Amino acid sequence: MESVTVVTVKAIEATPSTFQDYGQVIEALQNGEGFGSHDAQLDLSKGIPRFYIMHLENRPLKFSNITHHASVTQCLGSIGGNVWYLGVAKPSIVDSNEIKDDIDKKIVQSRSGHSYVPPAVEDVQVFKISGSKFLKLNRGTWHAGPIFKSDTMDFYNLELSNTNVIDHTTHNFKDNGVVFSIDD
Repeated sequence: MESVTVVTVKAIEATPSTFQDYGQVIEALQNGEGFGSHDAQLDLSKGIPRFYIMHLENRPLKFSNITHHASVTQCLGSIGGNVWYLGVAKPSIVDSNEIKDDIDKKIVQSRSGHSYVPPAVEDVQVFKISGSKFLKLNRGTWHAGPIFKSDTMDFYNLELSNTNVIDHTTHNFKDNGVVFSIDD
């Protein structure tokens, strides 16, 4: 068995400014507030939206896999406002022109048809999400989680009805010899 290095990442609180490179933090508004930039800017145009409650168990504060969805934004939030964590890296989807122009990048073809550059170990950030808010992930944002300390948690999830079937690309950092551990 090959050796694995544990990389500890300090979690930072998800706020609109700290999370802006990955998506949006959506917080409660007064009833009657008009639509604006404080609302989730969604792209669900490539299929049938699916909004459901996701029950998760045993998600300790470590991860090695990270996933992105190339065709859709995604929203995640804990039911009850309990604390949870999400590992992320910026989107790295590349178009055909970039493939021709930048031969220095390691470009991978996904099974769903798009091309991407695998996320680098040093580009992974971990966010702590607490209270009544949810995260909207930009299209292509790499994410690991939800991760949490309790035995089980329920989350609401907004994506497309077939996101996890046809638009689910995963990178395993164990291929880089790395497992991430979250420092709260």
